[in-house]
Amino acid sequence: MIISIWAPKAKTVDLCLGERRIAMKPVGEGGWEAPAPEPMPPGGWRYKVSLDGGPPLPDPLARWQPDGVQGDSWAGPLPVLERSDFAPCGLDEAVVYEMHVGTFTPEGTYAAARNRVGELRELGITHVELMPVATFPGRHGWGYDGTFWFAPHPAYGTPLELMELVADCHRHGLAVLLDVVYNHFGPDGNYLPQFAPCFNPSRHTLWGEALNYDEAGSDGMRRLVRENATLWLRDYGFDGLRLDAVHAIVDTRAINLLEELATHVRQLGKETGRRFVLIAESDLHDPRLVRPVSAGGYGLDAFWADDFHHALHRTLTTESDRYYADFNGLADIARSIREGYVYQGQFAPSRGCGHGRPPTGIIADQLVFCIQNHDQVGNRAGGERLSQLVEPALLKLAAALLLLSPQIPLLFQGEEWGAQTPFLYFTDHQDPALGRAVTEGRRREFPSTREVCDPQDEATFRASQLNWTEAQRGWHRELREGYRSLIALHRRLRGAPCRVDVSVDDNWLRLDRGYVTGFFNFATGKCNLPTDLVDRRVSWSSRPSENTSSEIPGKTVWILE
Repeated sequence: MIISIWAPKAKTVDLCLGERRIAMKPVGEGGWEAPAPEPMPPGGWRYKVSLDGGPPLPDPLARWQPDGVQGDSWAGPLPVLERSDFAPCGLDEAVVYEMHVGTFTPEGTYAAARNRVGELRELGITHVELMPVATFPGRHGWGYDGTFWFAPHPAYGTPLELMELVADCHRHGLAVLLDVVYNHFGPDGNYLPQFAPCFNPSRHTLWGEALNYDEAGSDGMRRLVRENATLWLRDYGFDGLRLDAVHAIVDTRAINLLEELATHVRQLGKETGRRFVLIAESDLHDPRLVRPVSAGGYGLDAFWADDFHHALHRTLTTESDRYYADFNGLADIARSIREGYVYQGQFAPSRGCGHGRPPTGIIADQLVFCIQNHDQVGNRAGGERLSQLVEPALLKLAAALLLLSPQIPLLFQGEEWGAQTPFLYFTDHQDPALGRAVTEGRRREFPSTREVCDPQDEATFRASQLNWTEAQRGWHRELREGYRSLIALHRRLRGAPCRVDVSVDDNWLRLDRGYVTGFFNFATGKCNLPTDLVDRRVSWSSRPSENTSSEIPGKTVWILE
C-alpha cells in the first residue's frame, strides 16, 4: 500500500512509523508518497509525518484518527459495503430530520443510532441529516470545530460503523445527508497550516482566518473540498451534503467554489448512477445559490430559509431580542410561506442595513423551513427547545404550520415529541487555555444571564442527550402521533402540486393548499371560522374533542378538507 501526504510547504517529508522514519518522495502538486512496509499490521498502520526534520505530526488528511486530533493517524483500506439499490425520493417529497449523533442516544454512537432508524421511518421521515462528524477535539462537541475533514469522529465509532449506519438508513428507505464545514477549521488540532497554505490571513470569519479559496495556492484547497465531497458521497454512501454557513466562504474567483463543487457532484452522480443533493446554509437570502449555472447561479439544490422560523418564534414567544427584532406579527409568517422569506432587500433593524434580494424564480422545493434546529436551540443561553418555552397546544399549531407549508420541512431531533431536554452548547477541548477561553467567551456572550452552563463541563453534554422514554408518555406521545399524521398529509400534498394562498387577520392565519385549508387561531380566545369553511370537514385538529362547532378555540389549528 502507498501512503500519500499533501505537504506543498515542505522541502522534505518523512513517514514516521513508531521510531522508524521513511523518506517520502515528491510526486507533484505538493504530494508525497512512500510505500508502507509489508505485511500490514492487524487493523492497519499507525503513523505520523515529519516535515523538514521537525517533530512527528498527525496527517491532517488522514482517513481516521482513532485516538483523536493529537494521536496517530491511521492508514489502511477503507471497508467496502455492498450497496443496495436504494434511490432516495426527491426534495419535492422530502421531510428532513436533523440528528446529532452524540446526543441522539445515551450511548452517542453510530451503532446506537441504528436502533432508532426504524422509528424515524415510521414517523414519515425521508432524509436523516447528521450534524458534522469530521474529527473534532475531545470526545463530544457539536462538530463545527472539526480539523480532520476526512476522518469520522472516533468517539462515535469506526468508519465501518458510520458506513453501516448509512446502509441501515437505506435499508429502511431513508436517505442520509451530512453536514460539512468548508468555511473554517477549528482551533484545536489543526495541523494543515504547517503542511499547506490553507489560510488567507488578510481575511477573517467569525471563527478566525478565512480559508484560502481564491489566492495563490488556492487550487489545492479547492481540490480538498472536491475530494472530501467524493469521500462522503461515494465511499461512505451519503446521499447529499448540507454546506455550513456558505456566506462565510470568501471566494473572488470567476468560478465560485460552490459552483465548482456543484458541477463536481453532478459529475460524480453520473459516474456512480446516483442522484446527490447539495443544501446550503446561508445568511444572505441570495437566490443565486440555487439558480442554474447557465442562469448565473451556483447550481445548488436548496438552501435554509430562516425567516419562517424567526417570524413564528417571535409570534409564539413574544421574544424580541437579536434578529427577532426584525419580525412582527402574522404577516411576516404569511409572507415567508408565500414568497420563501421576508427580507428581500429592505432595511433589517438588527443588522442596521438592507438585507437579501427578491426570491425571483425560487420554488418551494428549494427552501428548507423549520421551527427548531441546532442553531436556534443551542445558541440560546439555556439551550431551551420550543417545547420548554410554550405550551403543548402551541407546539401542535407550529407543527401544523410547518407541515402544511409547501417548503421542505426540517425537524430537530426530539422535536416530534416535545423533548424537555435542552440542547446546550458543549465542547471538550483538551487544551486547558482554550477550554477556559471557550467557557469565558460563552459567559460574555450572555452577560445578563446569571448562570450559563459551562460548555467544557461534561454535565452540559449529558443534559443535552435525548430521553426517549418521554416519547411514550402523556402529551408527548400525543404530539408525536400528531407529527406522524401531519407528515403523512404533507407528503400527500407535496405529491400533487397545488396553489398556495395565505391570508391573515389580527389573531388568525389561513393557509389554503389545494383541497386542504389550515385555520390557525393564535389568540387566547375563540374566533369564528370564515363562512366558506363552516361546512368543510375537519380532518385534523390540535384539540380533537372541540372540532364540532364553527368556533375555533384559542391557540388551536383546524385542518379542513
